[in-house]
Amino acid sequence: MLAHGGKRHGTLMRMSVAAIVLAAGASHRLGRPKQLLSFAGETLLERNIRLAAEAGASPVVAVIGAHYAAICAAVAFQQAIPVLNDQWQQGMATSILSGLNEVEFRAPDSEGVLILSCDQPRLTAEHLRDLLNAFRAQPEPAIAASTYLGSRGVPAIFPRAIFPALRSLHGDKGARALLLAPSCPVVECPFAGGEVDIDLPADLEHLA
Repeated sequence: MLAHGGKRHGTLMRMSVAAIVLAAGASHRLGRPKQLLSFAGETLLERNIRLAAEAGASPVVAVIGAHYAAICAAVAFQQAIPVLNDQWQQGMATSILSGLNEVEFRAPDSEGVLILSCDQPRLTAEHLRDLLNAFRAQPEPAIAASTYLGSRGVPAIFPRAIFPALRSLHGDKGARALLLAPSCPVVECPFAGGEVDIDLPADLEHLA
């Protein structure tokens, strides 16, 4: 269990950060559940859950919706808490809300939340640790965001002060919207390969 902190009293305290893995989409353009695609001996969902846990986020919440039964049958969720978003068809914002509600229940003292998708195969635990270290090093609440192709994106860590803004998202507007016009400072962490995701059948070559 990570120690609760955030205020500094002479030394930097280790702030607790939860993680939300967004994995509720139907993968219509891909034609099959991207969550269950195999990569380096594990599914994409299992991989990103593992990376979040290895980096030190706790708890890790995995939000699932479409293909719920198939995903639950294939994934053990030993390192994550599965949460069903039965409104996933209304957009990504509903998954963020479902995950945030679970984080608030499980870890009400979390100083921030790491939001990541399940389909970035170039993601590493090292990058997530860089985000966590950058987030914890700030003297005031700040967002730690990944950058790739000249833009900010996920994975990103949002401080508790931004939770109300996350809750106010609607439809298919994800957390990226809050990175375009942030209400607090943003620390950028370069993510080589962050632009690589799995949306179309042609993208499967990235898993070879």
